[in-house]
Amino acid sequence: MPSPQVLQPVLKMKVDELFLNWLSDPATQSLLKDYLDLIKSGQNIDLNSAEPQTKRLMTFNENNNVASQKNLAEKKPAPLGTPSSPPSASTLPSGCSSNTRVTGPNGRVLRRSVSAKKAQVRAEEPVTTALSESIPKFHFPLGRPQANLNIDSLISKIEKIFSQFPNERATIEDMGQVAKACECPLYWKVPLFCLAGGDRTGFVSVHKFVAMWRKTLLTYHDDASKFVHLLAKPGCNYLEQDDFIPFLQDIVNSHPGLAFLKEAPDFHSRYITTVIQRIFYNVNRSWNGKITCSELRKSNFLQNVALLEQEEDVNQLTEFFSYEHFYVIYCKFWELDTDHDLYIDQKDLAQHNDQAISHKMIERIFSGTVTRDRRVYKEGRLSYADFVWFLISEEDKKTDTSIEYWFRCMDLDGDGVLSMYELEYFYEEQCQKLESMAIEPLPFEDCLCQMLDLVKPEVEGKITLRDLKRCKLSHIFFDTFFNIEKYLDHEQKDPFSVIREVETDGQEISDWEKYAAEEYDILVAEEAANEQCNDIYENPLSPLGQHISSDLGLTKRHFFEIPSPHCNLDLDEYEYEDDFE
Repeated sequence: MPSPQVLQPVLKMKVDELFLNWLSDPATQSLLKDYLDLIKSGQNIDLNSAEPQTKRLMTFNENNNVASQKNLAEKKPAPLGTPSSPPSASTLPSGCSSNTRVTGPNGRVLRRSVSAKKAQVRAEEPVTTALSESIPKFHFPLGRPQANLNIDSLISKIEKIFSQFPNERATIEDMGQVAKACECPLYWKVPLFCLAGGDRTGFVSVHKFVAMWRKTLLTYHDDASKFVHLLAKPGCNYLEQDDFIPFLQDIVNSHPGLAFLKEAPDFHSRYITTVIQRIFYNVNRSWNGKITCSELRKSNFLQNVALLEQEEDVNQLTEFFSYEHFYVIYCKFWELDTDHDLYIDQKDLAQHNDQAISHKMIERIFSGTVTRDRRVYKEGRLSYADFVWFLISEEDKKTDTSIEYWFRCMDLDGDGVLSMYELEYFYEEQCQKLESMAIEPLPFEDCLCQMLDLVKPEVEGKITLRDLKRCKLSHIFFDTFFNIEKYLDHEQKDPFSVIREVETDGQEISDWEKYAAEEYDILVAEEAANEQCNDIYENPLSPLGQHISSDLGLTKRHFFEIPSPHCNLDLDEYEYEDDFE
């Protein structure tokens, strides 16, 4: 037979009961009123001269409350450094004595008087709490300070570099040496130059730069926080899209792998726009358009920036800077943008991949659920920047950002759950397309059973974003409901090959990299065929160019130089901000 549990008194309830009894006592109320009158009149209360009955009652109340004070002190350290023992009457200010008798416990008055007194002198008493001493600091939003960092030594190196320049002033051409002296990657040179005021004067003096960099080293302790500080607007602790423009423009101007772009300045903005969208696609996991230090630390973007210095071929940096990837994306957009105004509508986007994507999904994309440009919903037009997100998400549905992209589109009511109604809504159009192709569609009930077995949701009948991220076959799930071509490809595949893909997931290149490599080869082959038949200058709609022709031994001008009579946009007047609104 188990031993009976011993009942433990609830100390707080007992203390509250005693306090209410004391406060409701007429004598206590009279005492409090007299004390309040004395305080309002500016007189001091001297409890040392109180009558014996008052002192006895104060001692009685202190004894009754010492346990509760001790309990509170153990649970919550006093912010003013007060001891857990009852306050002494000697801590109150001395002055005129009071003749009011105390007929009930008055410990509460004493405690409030002591608190009021200590609130006045807390600035004079150093405070240390046992709790703060026992728990070391663990949150470093600006990076963990380096114990062995010798700032003076770094500053002396920087001053030595500046001494080599005329009048100890560095121009933008000199900032590469300065960046290396700061132990920063080479392509941080323009952010360093701008933060020190060089963008306004055309040069940076040693004194101004040293003052800026010393303050940076004392405040920001890791690469992520320094990078955000260098690029962000004053007073901001995050990066927006336009903050990257000077940084990326310098890469276009100075990286040897992009030297051919010097002959095509009109298209610098297209490449920069593409890189910025890829940065936010991979780094900005919160989807709010603001990259924080934390998001930057969790990504490999800064590692890719450092690799730019070592890798002359930007196409090897496939995650952000690949020119071949930009070329594929822009050519796909060019094909859809028939009027070449840098915007496409729903009819244009429906032509992508031979109308493989359902009209219902295209309507969802243009509803603004996955686009930042508010004109998409108001004017029914999709910008090039938004098309970058669409194409990468369409061709690689295995990444977290892609899964979030399509989940947002399919979640019609925005409740964070894909219901059976929403799945049926998209599957209806798939059935219509299959019937038009003389293919008997699978009944929705059977398709639903397959998809639930595929995803295995935690809650029966409700598919969440977490379920799809946990599932290794999210691309099959999405293609089933809005991409007819890929759905048929999955149906014709060997089931065992799908299992092998899941087992080797993460060991090979991504679906997007496969797609970009294949499409780039196709574009090169098509251009070679066109070159043999027609002069490229007679085809104003072709965006292909010299860097393709030169690979094949041909000598033609770069395609960026080819004007298009069908385009009403003056490329010289193109502004970066159009892509970021």
